[in-house]
Amino acid sequence: MTDNRPHVVIVGAGFGGIAAAKRLAKENVRITIVDRQNFHLFQPLLYQVSTSVLATDEIAYPIRAYFRKYKNVELFMAKANGFDAENNILKTNHGDIHYDYLILAAGATTNFFGMKNVEKYSYGMKTLQEALHIRNHTLHMFERANKMVDNEAERRKMLTFVCVGGGPTGVEEAGALAELIEVQKHEYHNLNFDEVSIKLVEATDRLLPMMPEELQKYTLKVLESKGVEVMLNTQVADCTPDGLVLKDGSVIPSKTVIWAAGVRAHIVGSLLGTECDRSGRVLVEKTLQVPGYPNIYAIGDNACFIPGEGQRPLATIAPVATQEAKVACANILRMINGKEDLKEFHYVDKGAMATIGRCQAVVNIGPFRTGFMAWLIWMFLHILRLDGAYTNITVCLKWSWNFISGIRLGRLITNIDLSDDARRLQNEPEKVAREKKAAEAKAKAEALNKANV
Repeated sequence: MTDNRPHVVIVGAGFGGIAAAKRLAKENVRITIVDRQNFHLFQPLLYQVSTSVLATDEIAYPIRAYFRKYKNVELFMAKANGFDAENNILKTNHGDIHYDYLILAAGATTNFFGMKNVEKYSYGMKTLQEALHIRNHTLHMFERANKMVDNEAERRKMLTFVCVGGGPTGVEEAGALAELIEVQKHEYHNLNFDEVSIKLVEATDRLLPMMPEELQKYTLKVLESKGVEVMLNTQVADCTPDGLVLKDGSVIPSKTVIWAAGVRAHIVGSLLGTECDRSGRVLVEKTLQVPGYPNIYAIGDNACFIPGEGQRPLATIAPVATQEAKVACANILRMINGKEDLKEFHYVDKGAMATIGRCQAVVNIGPFRTGFMAWLIWMFLHILRLDGAYTNITVCLKWSWNFISGIRLGRLITNIDLSDDARRLQNEPEKVAREKKAAEAKAKAEALNKANV
C-alpha cells in the first residue's frame, strides 16, 4: 500500500533529531530517523560514565521506545554517507532513502585540529564507547601501577591523568577524576597517592569561556582545592604513547590524555556541497534552511547559525539544537501546507551551567550561582532532561548515595582479554560438538562395514 504522506527524514538521533521527531510525530507525516545507533545518548553525562558514577543504560535511551505509540515514526539503523540532493535522496551504507524534507542533525565528533598523533594516542569523549574506554583504561592504570613496585617513573606516568580543554567537558572530567582518586585512596593500600596527578590543560587564559569572570575564577579555585593542576595559556603540540608534548617543548609524562578541546560537525554535512565553516558546520539561512536546498534543514552541531552581522555563530550545545528543531519543524509544516512565510530562528539563551564535583557547580542564571545550591539546580535540571522513569529514579538514587558516601560502585573493568583457560572454556561447546559428530561418523562407518561383511 502506497503511503502518500510527506516523508521527513531526520539524520541523527541526538538532542535536535529526537526533539524534531517528537514534534512531528503527531502530524500527518511519515518520519524516518537515520542513525548508526539504536539509542539516544545524553552526552552531558558521559564524563560520569568515564569516572564510574553512572552506568551506560542510565545515560542512553532506546530510540524506538520514544515512538512506540507513533506508527508513522521508523528507525533506519545505518550510516549516512552522502546525498543526491537534486533528486531528494539520502545515501546510506544500507541503501538509498527518498525524502520530501530532510533535517540534518547528525551531531559532532571530536576535533583534533589535524594533529594525527593526538588523535591516535589521546582519548576522545563523544561516544558511549569512548567513555567506557576511559573508565576501563583509568582503572587499569591503578591496577598496573599497584604491581609496579620498582619503577617510580613508570608508575608516576600511569598515575598522571591529563585533561585537555577548559570547557565544561574538561572541567567536569577533571573534577570527577579528582573525586574518583579520593575513593581509590582507601582501597589501594600499597600505592603512594602523592604520585597521583591530575592536570587540566587549556590554551587560553580562562576556563569555561561562556561564563562570567567571577564564575571562571570560582571554578579555578575549586579545581585547585581538589588537587587539580590547572595549566592556562598552555598549547599542545603533539602526543605520544608516553605523554603530551607542549608548544614550549616540554613534555607531561602520562599514559592518559583525555581530549576535550573541541568538536567538529559530522562529516556528512560537508557532503551537501554547500558552504561550511572551519568546524564543518553548514552555513544556514535565518530559517535554518540550507542555501540552494529549501527542503533541507540543518540544526544543532551541523548548523552554523549567525544571529546577526558581526556576531559569533551559536554554540554547539543542546539548548540550541532543541530550539532549532522547533523552528525547523514549524517551517516544514508550513511548507507542507503551502505557506511561504517561514519563521526565522531566534535563540533564547537560558544560561549555562557546569558541575565541578560533588556539592560544587556554577550556574549562570538566578541568584544561586555557585556552591551547593548551584549543584542542586544542576542536578535537578539534568534529572528533568533524562528520559524514562527508570533512569530518573536510578540516577537520582546514585547521586544521592554518592553525596552521602562518596563511594562509586561502577568501578568495573570490562575489557580484560580472555585468558587461555577462558578461551578453552568458551570453545568447549564447539569441541564437544566436533567430537560428537566424529563419533557419529565413525559409528556409521563401522555399521556400514558390518553390513558389507
